Amino acid sequence: MKVNVQTDKKIRIEMLPLIDIVFLLLVVFIYAMLSMAVHRGLPILLPTSSSANIDKSLVISVSIQSDGTLYVDKEQITLNDLAAVLKRKTGAGKDPGVLLFAERNLSYQSLFRVLDKIRMADIHRISLQADVEQ
Repeated sequence: MKVNVQTDKKIRIEMLPLIDIVFLLLVVFIYAMLSMAVHRGLPILLPTSSSANIDKSLVISVSIQSDGTLYVDKEQITLNDLAAVLKRKTGAGKDPGVLLFAERNLSYQSLFRVLDKIRMADIHRISLQADVEQ
């Protein structure tokens, strides 16, 4: 039995499914990058809040542990050096901000000492961080 093969048709590569797959991959990568949380602080036990969210536009992370140990982006510093370190890190930034991570059993007075030093560094955008209440 002889099969007739028509050779007058050219082979085509369909572009529409290929374009759909490329755009799907692009969307997946964009959403994956946007969902990554920026957290440069140390792992500490944060207080809880029912309306907590992270402001990703702030640039510097300040962490305070319950014993009063102070960190700026994982670099341990003293309270007296905090204003100078923050001024050096912000440089000539347009509107620098700070993510403040303080342990829940830290004293109120210690927290205000750190807030005063941050304001002395001419930073007025301060975001107190908290975990979401369960």
